[in-house]
Formats: sequence, C-alpha cells, structure tokens
Amino acid sequence: MNVIEKSKQRIDGVVNKSKEHYQSANETYLEHMKIALKISFELLLASIMASIHAIVPATFQKGASSKIIKLYEYLQSKKRVDK
Repeated sequence: MNVIEKSKQRIDGVVNKSKEHYQSANETYLEHMKIALKISFELLLASIMASIHAIVPATFQKGASSKIIKLYEYLQSKKRVDK
C-alpha cells in the first residue's frame, strides 16, 4: 500500500468518526459546527475575563466562573457530559 492510499484511509477514518460523532448528537455537520464554535467563543471570552481578573482582581470577579457554569449546564442539558 502506498502513501497516498494510507493517507486516504486515514482521512476516511476521520470523516467517518466525525459523522458518527455529530450524528450521535442528533445534529447535522453545520449544526454541530455552529454549536462547537459558539462554545469555543464562550470559552475564549471566559479565558479573557479570567486573564483580566488575574491582573485586576476587581474586574470580572464571577464572570469567568459564571460563564463556565452556564456552559456546563448547557452541555448537561444536551447530554454531552456525564452528570
């Protein structure tokens, strides 16, 4: 088997695992991408808030932790994490 065939097999495996993943969440590819990007953006905001809080403790005293808790509750409600 040559390098191109091996690469194609690996790509097919990733594509199949990805399909299984978003289908198990009862989502289309685009729905899953939208939700994942929204979560990623919210985590980025929480990270920025926590970084600012580290430098200026009077800011975002509960902002980052509140965001993380809300995301966790959302993920629980969608059965994306174990309770």
